Amino acid sequence: MNSITGRFAPSPSGYMHLGNISVAVLAWVSAKSRGGEIVLRIEDLDPARSRREYTEAIMDDLQCLGLRWDRRAEDQSRRGEAYRAALDRLQTYPCYCSRDELRAASAPHASDGRVIYPGTCRHLTEAQRRERTKIPCLRVEVPDREITFVDGLQGPCAMSLQREWGDFIVQRADGVAAYQLAVVVDDAENGVTEVVRGRDLLSSTPAQIWLYEALGLKAPVFYHTPMLLAPDGRRLSKRDGDLNIRAMRERWKPERIIGLIAWLHGLTDRWETVSAKELAEGFSWDRVRREDIRINVNSL
Repeated sequence: MNSITGRFAPSPSGYMHLGNISVAVLAWVSAKSRGGEIVLRIEDLDPARSRREYTEAIMDDLQCLGLRWDRRAEDQSRRGEAYRAALDRLQTYPCYCSRDELRAASAPHASDGRVIYPGTCRHLTEAQRRERTKIPCLRVEVPDREITFVDGLQGPCAMSLQREWGDFIVQRADGVAAYQLAVVVDDAENGVTEVVRGRDLLSSTPAQIWLYEALGLKAPVFYHTPMLLAPDGRRLSKRDGDLNIRAMRERWKPERIIGLIAWLHGLTDRWETVSAKELAEGFSWDRVRREDIRINVNSL
């Protein structure tokens, strides 16, 4: 097995935009620059938004841009048994609170809008639980401790689990594994040694590192890349059709798109034509920009 295993784990909830592909490029060149491999995993835990046509489009876009994967992992929608086995190894409890109830109770909120759970249902008695009619989700009991780690791009990070996360959801009320649990279980089983993803997921990392520890698994190295933003500071989104890769492919050759990504992230001095393979030959994380990148769609 290769000593370096990266991954690309898109959700099939829409056509990929330039931000999604930027993460894929950085993950690919990082692993390939050191002779490693890439795993492709489709994260389709949300059946209401996941569509087969988007999965096919994701694979077509990656192949067109020269970002071929070495292994295809099992889709998350088929991984229920593995997630249930992991849940059995954690200290969990049923939670009957709705998001509206948490907000009404003036629970603290993280900077990314996430509601920090105050532990409302943690100490309910069995009799109190039987009185509830709402189907519960499952939360995991987290300790009152600080998680510290060094991000490969953003540097040293620290976060208090109780103050900045609280007991978080590991299984939704519909019985589907929550993202935090699924991504840890899957990355560990796929042998992933480094995770490259957008900086918007940096705040999730301490919770995931703790899950790795709680499950007796080895955590990968993390690299959180800058976000691509519209001129007004808004994040690019699939829903808004921002810089849709399929539309960009109609305008430019694959090497031109790779070149744009390389230039935006500081890997080249100007926007020039380059292949993913060529970019991997001289790749170094020391050259990658750390701050978010504003891009004027109309100027391209």
